Formats: sequence, C-alpha cells, structure tokens
Amino acid sequence: MTATILKDKVIREINLLPEEKLLEVYNFIHYFRIGAESEKSKIAESSLLSYAGSWNDLADDVFDDFLSDVTERREKAFSGRRDDEESFA
Repeated sequence: MTATILKDKVIREINLLPEEKLLEVYNFIHYFRIGAESEKSKIAESSLLSYAGSWNDLADDVFDDFLSDVTERREKAFSGRRDDEESFA
C-alpha cells in the first residue's frame, strides 16, 4: 500500500469519527509525530557527537592555521552577497 493510499484511508477514518473524539485523535497523532521527530533528532545528534574530540590531539599551531583558513574561505564565499541578504558575521 502506498503512502498516499494509506494517508487517504487515515483521513477517511478521521472523517467518520464523532466530533468529541477528534481532540483525542489529534493529540495522539501530534505527540506521535513529535516523538518520531525527536527520535530522528537523537540519531542525528549521536552521529554528530561521534566526531566530538576528533581534534584533541591536533597541535595548537595547526589548529590555529586551520581556523584562519576557514575564516578566510568564509569571507571569500560571502563577500559577493547582495546587500539584502543575511550575513553570518
């Protein structure tokens, strides 16, 4: 069953519910969706955190050179922005 067909079936079932049950169904769907989004966020966060500390053993002068290079590249990349665009600086 495709997602579109399944969504149509869910909507049909919701349309058949008595009005006094709609809030309960809404709350269930809403909190279910929020929970699913939270799980995605936790997965992304743990993936990102796996890189934490990756540069701990990098010498200070090498790290400083790296930061200078990043700053310079950002300035070049964003120097052509129009006046009405946002800037990160």
